[in-house]
Amino acid sequence: MSRYRGGGFYEKYAFWVSPTGFWGLFCLSLFFCSLCSCSTEEEIKQILGASSSETPVLLGYKATGSRELSFQFSCPVRVLALNLSPELEVAALEEGPLVTVHLAEAPGGGERLTVDLLVEDDQGNTLNALIPMRTRNDRIPSLLITELRTEYSKPKGEFVEFKTLGAGNLGALRLFIAGNYKQPLVYEFPPVEITEGEYILIHLRSIEAGIVDETGSDLNLSGGTDAVAGARDFWAPGTEKLLHKNDALYFMDQDDRVIDAVMLSENPDSWWNKEYLAEAADFLFQQGAWSSPDGKIPGPAAAVITYNIKTAMTRSISRDESMGDTNGAAGWYITATGGISPGKPNKPDRF
Repeated sequence: MSRYRGGGFYEKYAFWVSPTGFWGLFCLSLFFCSLCSCSTEEEIKQILGASSSETPVLLGYKATGSRELSFQFSCPVRVLALNLSPELEVAALEEGPLVTVHLAEAPGGGERLTVDLLVEDDQGNTLNALIPMRTRNDRIPSLLITELRTEYSKPKGEFVEFKTLGAGNLGALRLFIAGNYKQPLVYEFPPVEITEGEYILIHLRSIEAGIVDETGSDLNLSGGTDAVAGARDFWAPGTEKLLHKNDALYFMDQDDRVIDAVMLSENPDSWWNKEYLAEAADFLFQQGAWSSPDGKIPGPAAAVITYNIKTAMTRSISRDESMGDTNGAAGWYITATGGISPGKPNKPDRF
């Protein structure tokens, strides 16, 4: 692992009084009385040490460049130690409320990285943070979500299909599903080089042996009943239901920009009956990723209506691929029975 160690640690001292030393205790009490009556709060802190409530707080972090990692703290800090795994050479460090790590060479885009960071503020308070993150990927391609299955019938599960609109690297692309409100981030891509026009499937359950993420050139690598030859198959961990008929899902890049999104509602109700769906509607509207036909925050009536999907495993929620991205429900439909087409162009027949 790469290691960086700063200029050392402050030694902390504490007053100690023998339990039998009455005179020492008396003198010490006089000292504290004098201290409290004559000293400023800052002087007291310097003698006694800053309170634990002022320990630095890590507010956020991200890969801000191909050779740059940034960490935002609640106060100015200096770096006492820095370990990177896998090993990357550190060329320079900038300290303060924003700690920036400059790498000697650019790693691959979207690679998984663990940062073990120890910092100290000017009062001697320290914070040790173990941070999982991914390196910067500036080649995430444009994409369109093209097909969804919200129903489950073992061994076939729910899936999200999207089509790439250009070549690039999927590393650090993230899929969020609002209905999984306790943990909306459901999948993060490893580095994968893709070409324009690929169909990519994220299967939302891992329920069979032999399933493998297809990160290379072999698109027939993955096993499993639901794997599709000729399309890229990826598998979200776990066996719980993640996607529902009332839901919102979206892809985001490392700058938290929404690349594409879909909102689903079983019925065209007047408003969302779940707070997390209302919050998702507002978020996607603010991002310019989904709106009502009149240009307002979308309610259920402005979502893709999923009533007719019911429990049919052979129908899907599909996009009219000839229309491109409308940032709304226009162009979305429920396929006819038997019209599901994962990993292939969508069938035009509608239910």
